[in-house]
Amino acid sequence: MSRKSPALTSRRAAAAVTAALLVPLAACGGGDGGGSGKEGGGGDVKLTVLAASSLTDVFATAEKAYEKEHPGADITVSAAGSQELAAQVEQGSPADVLVTADTTTMEGLKAETGDPEVIARNRLVIATREGNPDGVKTLKDLADPKLKVVLADDTVPVGRYAKQVLDRQRITVKPVSKEANVRSVLSKVELGEADAGIVYRTDAATAAGKVDAVEIPDAQNAVASYPAATLKGSAHADAAAAFVQWLGGPEAQKILRDGGFQKP
Repeated sequence: MSRKSPALTSRRAAAAVTAALLVPLAACGGGDGGGSGKEGGGGDVKLTVLAASSLTDVFATAEKAYEKEHPGADITVSAAGSQELAAQVEQGSPADVLVTADTTTMEGLKAETGDPEVIARNRLVIATREGNPDGVKTLKDLADPKLKVVLADDTVPVGRYAKQVLDRQRITVKPVSKEANVRSVLSKVELGEADAGIVYRTDAATAAGKVDAVEIPDAQNAVASYPAATLKGSAHADAAAAFVQWLGGPEAQKILRDGGFQKP
């Protein structure tokens, strides 16, 4: 029988200790590591939520509410036009949840997302300068060539909705500019760089006292739907799914209603 060297014996002992230590670590590290608070496993997790620009204010409130209810969760909301968000997803930018301002954009990303759930709806209004000095009352007034009108680009959901309602009424509007998202449209009107623009009702409400909102009759209006979905590239699949589920629950729905959004 050959005698084992002290060095070999020492190396084998060290390997045995290392293996013993790794067993409980592996047992604790199962799943996607994406648990947050009550759902998803109980570990700390950071979630990046890509959200349509019109959700900026209401999601700031939702973010705080979710983190309070789910200790260990850290939500980062990145807001932009839905078409910009789609480009980020297609380019593989790391994110966990996507919420767009239309179903068309979401459907175009079905290979990248889980099953979407509509969490809210919205409608359009005409935003005018404070006090509505130009006397805008209807969509037809936007065709006045003396009026500086700004719209969102047709690639943006609110721009498509605006085009839809104007085309349906056979109204031709020549905007002084087409913007990348609804907040840019609102800002142009708020700063006096435009006389009027078509925005979501909820966005006009965030600038109360700075712009006026002229209602568009339901028969002439468009209904915007906001679907939310997990992203398949998420490193925290369980936690992302829990957040989407929470958006459809009573607390998040109350936040959305308080922000002026309609029921799904």
